[in-house]
Amino acid sequence: MQEGAPRMMTEAPRTEHEHTATALQADSVADAAGGLTFDIGGTGEAGPAHLVLRRRDGEEVALPLTPAEGGRLRAALPSSVELPEGRWEAYARFAEGEPRRLVPRVNDLRSLVDRVPGDTDARIAVRIPYTTKEGTLAVRSWLRAPHAEAGEVHIDEGELRVSGRVYGTGLAPEAYVEVRARGGPNAVLRVDVTARDTEFGFTVPFARLAPGIWDLWLSPAGEQGPRVRVARLLDDIADKKPIIRYPKASVRAEHGEVEARPYYTVDNDLSVTVSAMG
Repeated sequence: MQEGAPRMMTEAPRTEHEHTATALQADSVADAAGGLTFDIGGTGEAGPAHLVLRRRDGEEVALPLTPAEGGRLRAALPSSVELPEGRWEAYARFAEGEPRRLVPRVNDLRSLVDRVPGDTDARIAVRIPYTTKEGTLAVRSWLRAPHAEAGEVHIDEGELRVSGRVYGTGLAPEAYVEVRARGGPNAVLRVDVTARDTEFGFTVPFARLAPGIWDLWLSPAGEQGPRVRVARLLDDIADKKPIIRYPKASVRAEHGEVEARPYYTVDNDLSVTVSAMG
């Protein structure tokens, strides 16, 4: 079966609701190269202003807010500026005042739908603005080099079939995929990869998997090269886990009757969960 999905955090600081009460409205626009532009309505504040992105570990990135048309303030995060992986909450800071949370008005993500980076890109930078469960603005960031992008995902006759494309590296004839058990015994199932230029495909037989969670890793150069997590990042969905849901497949496995289902993790990586029936 092929998936379908509709289009449409850091842990909140202790003063989250106080910040939300004084939040400012902001528009954000994402471009296909991985850059972001933020516009904030007129504030009447004097002095230097910055848009601040703050990660869960306390790391901050400050972007100058400069005057734009209509009395608005604008900040730009070019794709050339590195933003480490994570969830970044957005604030506006004026002069030496306390940062104020931003509330999204419009997040324009049209350029991210079915985004296809250039074949020469050494790394993939993905930044997706989104609305947190508290209603404030945040940015989800990924930085992968190389990157294995999952495309079509099919479940058929007790097997998982995945096609995709690799970025930042090539595919050698020795390429393979490892299906690795998460935690517990270091169980690994290796499956062959079909490759054409930068496009790959592989099949995982559910009957070979014991109950547990299994993560998918591509080795594009075989045993001598890197292991790359298979993920789906190149679209406009910041959190796929609650949105893209695949059906379960019931199979008679080496360990008895099991139900298996692929899913996307909180980091949008592709994994398989297997549970014993009964």
